[in-house]
Parts: sequence; C-alpha cells; structure tokens
Amino acid sequence: MRKLKNEELERLEVAEFKAAEKSPIIIVLDNIRSLNNIGSVFRTSDAFLIKKIYLCGITAQPPHNDIRKTALGSTETVDWEYAENTLDVIEKLKSENVQICAIEQAENATMLNEFKPQPNTKYAFVFGNEVKGVAQNVVSNSDVVIEIPQYGTKHSLNISVSCGVVIWDVFAKLSYRK
Repeated sequence: MRKLKNEELERLEVAEFKAAEKSPIIIVLDNIRSLNNIGSVFRTSDAFLIKKIYLCGITAQPPHNDIRKTALGSTETVDWEYAENTLDVIEKLKSENVQICAIEQAENATMLNEFKPQPNTKYAFVFGNEVKGVAQNVVSNSDVVIEIPQYGTKHSLNISVSCGVVIWDVFAKLSYRK
C-alpha cells in the first residue's frame, strides 16, 4: 500500500465547496472556551459538508490565530454566524423546522448508537462548554438529548472529539454521500 499524495485525494476547491450541496447538519457551539476546539470543529465540519456553524456566547470567532492553526483554512469554507445567546439560535432554528439535538448526559437521553436520523430532516447538534456542558435552558428546549456511550473512567470526551464522533455517525447513518 502507498500513501496518497494530497493532489490525489480529489478534494474540492473553495469555490466548489461553497457551491456544493451541504449535508442537513448544523453545528451549534454553546460557550466553547478553547480556540483549538473551535478550529477543530471547523475542520471536521469542512470534511463532512456541514451546512453551518453557530458560534454562541463566549465562543471565539474567526479570524483568530489559534482557531486558524487547527482549522487549516476551513473558516473560509464553512458558513458560520455568531450569536450572543444560544437559546435565541435554538428558537430561530426551531422556527425553521430544524430538529435540535443537545449532545449531553441527561435523564432519558438517547444513546448515539440508537439515534436514527430521518431522511429529509435538518438537524442542529449543540455542543457545550468544556466544563459545564450544554446549558440547561438549551437542553430543556431541545427536541432530543443524545449521549455518546462511554465505558471508561472519565465522565466526558473533549468537545472536538464529541463533535467528530457525532458528525461521522449521523453522516454515515444518513448515507449522505456514497
């Protein structure tokens, strides 16, 4: 086996990415502290043609050197918007018939492996602060809470890891691109 060179990967150019049909997935970042986490979410979102990222509360916005380091140019491809209040974004998305999915550990949460996304449905996945998680008022206003099953000693995953796991799982279940 031979590793492929970057030019052999057949990736989209920026203009092609902007024009491409996006997956029905929206990401909402609720008060994320780490600029590296934010950049990583942008990079993952680029990889899976995410429709949009909402940066809420204390979540930093591009351009920022520490976001740029991990985003590797994806802040130029993925559509994003800043909002001061996460709940305002949730209410706006709900009015557009987007299903709101908080990624959190909560009573009666649906395990990610049991979550069955429906075709022709738009989803917004909300990821929370590295210490406090998704705000309770956002959890309370979500259509579903999804938990990533974990079996070790730690109580949570890094937000950028959680985002990657959820995006890949939902993207694969939707069989968006074959």
